Amino acid sequence: MTTGKIMLLWAPRLLLILFALFLIVFSFDVFQEGKSATQIGIAFLLHNVPSMILGLTVYLAWRREWIGSVACVVLAVAWIAWAWGRFPLVTYIAIAGPPLLIAALYAVNWRLRARAGPGS
Repeated sequence: MTTGKIMLLWAPRLLLILFALFLIVFSFDVFQEGKSATQIGIAFLLHNVPSMILGLTVYLAWRREWIGSVACVVLAVAWIAWAWGRFPLVTYIAIAGPPLLIAALYAVNWRLRARAGPGS
């Protein structure tokens, strides 16, 4: 396997993991004075649901790249539909852009694997 193919194999997986970690950073705003540990725990869990979904996507798409491609597009479009009109354009690009790029990488990887044949 060439270096380019190895990079293409790992790029969508690593980028999706990094994007999930990036989203986790935003969940730290739940730690506020005056809230109980239960309230903080529930809020922290709820804020991290998108990161957990991305983690599940990485797991499911590990050997089935088409799942990663479809899931990333669906998640990006769903987030845009949910958040439409709430944020400036740059926010939509920052949050929905990376999953769309990752979806394209998964799609390219899937096509290359399909061309290589079974067992690759």
